[in-house]
Amino acid sequence: MEMAGQACARILGERFPAARSILILVGPGNNGGDGLVCARALYYVGVAVRVYLWKRRTDPAGDMEIIHADDDADWQTLHSWADDADLVVDALLGTGNNRSIIGELAELLQIVQRAQLAQTVAVDCPSGLNCDTGMLDPQTLAADLTITFGYAKVGHYQFPGAESVGELVVADIGLTSESAEDVQTFVLTEKWVGESLPDRSTNSHKGTFGKAMIVAGCTNYAGAAFLACSAAARSGAGLVTGAMPQSLWGPVAGRLAEATWLPLPQTESGHITAEAVPQLVDALDGYSALLVGCGLGNTASTQEFIHDLFSKREKLPPTVIDADGLNCLAQMARWPGLLPKQSVLTPHAREFARLSGLPLDEVLQTRWALAREKAVAWQAVVLLKGPYTVIADPDGRLAVLPVATSALATAGTGDVLAGTIAGLLAQGTSPFCAASLAAWIHGEAGKLCAHEIGLSGVLASDLLSRLPHCMETVRMNNSAQERL
Repeated sequence: MEMAGQACARILGERFPAARSILILVGPGNNGGDGLVCARALYYVGVAVRVYLWKRRTDPAGDMEIIHADDDADWQTLHSWADDADLVVDALLGTGNNRSIIGELAELLQIVQRAQLAQTVAVDCPSGLNCDTGMLDPQTLAADLTITFGYAKVGHYQFPGAESVGELVVADIGLTSESAEDVQTFVLTEKWVGESLPDRSTNSHKGTFGKAMIVAGCTNYAGAAFLACSAAARSGAGLVTGAMPQSLWGPVAGRLAEATWLPLPQTESGHITAEAVPQLVDALDGYSALLVGCGLGNTASTQEFIHDLFSKREKLPPTVIDADGLNCLAQMARWPGLLPKQSVLTPHAREFARLSGLPLDEVLQTRWALAREKAVAWQAVVLLKGPYTVIADPDGRLAVLPVATSALATAGTGDVLAGTIAGLLAQGTSPFCAASLAAWIHGEAGKLCAHEIGLSGVLASDLLSRLPHCMETVRMNNSAQERL
């Protein structure tokens, strides 16, 4: 508690050095204890602190202004202090809350919510957020910044509650790494990404970084082939080959000069056919990654193609299955038996519902548990897209991408993500690592687009040039840390 409160005070001092008046709301449990330590630490360095106690009789040390809710029956002091504060620290409930907020506490929170506040900071989690489930009480005091301790909590990354967290900062309170040895759920960090990215030796050539085959596109979705192939190249694959219906290769090749092409048999409507399978399988010799599905369309011919291709799964390299590849599989009985040994499935929630035969609402409510369960059942890495994206490995690991931005909520960004995974697979990265790295790089590129372009109007193609920039930034930061 002492370390948590001190850490909170330190972060507040760093983030809000000009804070004129800080109101700290203190509750009855350990969370309130953290708030009291924080108040004392701020007071001793000269910060103007006021402490409002609810259901707690402990008085903080020092001569700071303090009042108990029981002594403020008409809420006049709370009204005055909340209106005067330019920073409110919520240390009322913390992680232990799992009940509805009613009565006196609900009234207290409503008063604070109505005040003209500059910033609100939550200690561990906003009061009203269930840190185990992400459920959110209507009275929750949403935070601009949440300071949690040791490790992030599940509810910080589960909607709807995640939207009340604001920026999340994890403060070190001296927990040893051994305390998390058995934990298989983790948040992707820049440090992890920097340590996991494939090496880029100066003593290399294009063959050093692998070859990716991208099977994508149909008449209606030619752009998907361009985006996926471009992303595979931008993520570092040495050679990318686009395999697509014959009528598409000319227009797509006109936009992407660096790839090679494998035009394949098609129907009159411009969809790939099962006749393409022998030609594709023969061409895969020497390729270290395969991506199937972006913009293929979901027709009888594509379903037959998918079935026949995966019937030769023992001849396929590590494989990413996206979009219509997944939709075609979902219509086949016992489809998991068709998957290549090293597969990455990249469904969004509705595609996952089709694959699993579960209602969409159930998928949305239990995304993490279902991703982990189905990764084991299907013996494939499952990247379940959405805010926040999770990546589940058959060995039980679950990685959480700490990025949720509406800049990525636009057509084609999934094709870029799938291509990025394929590009990393081509370089010899394991399926789980490739999916996790790609999700992080893709998310960072989305954040960069949001900053440079805005939340509205970002195009999937805007991500492409930013993928290598995000990877190089991580490499440089990781190298700097190693030198230190």
